[in-house]
This record gives sequence, C-alpha cells and structure tokens, in this order.
Amino acid sequence: MTFPPRIWKPIAWGLCILNVAGVAFAANGGEAVHATTHAALGVLFGLWALRMQGGPAQITGSKSDARLEALEREMDGLRQELAETQERLDFAERVLSQQRADRLEPPK
Repeated sequence: MTFPPRIWKPIAWGLCILNVAGVAFAANGGEAVHATTHAALGVLFGLWALRMQGGPAQITGSKSDARLEALEREMDGLRQELAETQERLDFAERVLSQQRADRLEPPK
C-alpha cells in the first residue's frame, strides 16, 4: 500500500504530537503502561513522518549517494562491455556461418 507523503506526513506529525501530549496526561493519572504506550506510539509516528520527509536518509545520504553513483557508473561500464561482447559474438557467428556456407557449396 502506498502512502502519499503530501497527505500522510502532516497526519503522522499530528499523531506524534497527540501521543506525546497523551504521555503527560496518562502519567498525571498514574497510568504507567498507558503513558508508555503513548510514548512508543509517539516515537513510531515521529519516525514514520521523518521517513516520509527523508530525515534519517539525509543524515547518511551523502555516503549512500556516492556509493549509488559509483554503482551506476560501474553498471554503465558493464552494459557497454556487454554490448561490445554481443557485437563481437554476432560478428563471429556471421563469419562462421559464411565459412560453413562456403564449404557446403559445390565448387564452380
């Protein structure tokens, strides 16, 4: 299921804030489990909002981006080598088929 960030990011931040506020109300009432549940939900909604925003990925993004670019360059090189190899194979097959055709034809 896809969550469009334009819609869900504000919802996730709102749920994060509401759950963090819920921690205070539950803690004032002496309900430790209830407060802990709100705290966990607040953290989860906050992480979800950051993920849609690209927060944690931006921290290590430069290293990941550099690695991705290096892999893309390597992949482009491999594609070029494969294309050249296929051209050579096609040429070799044409030469071999021509030699076979020459051997099979009766002499003139």
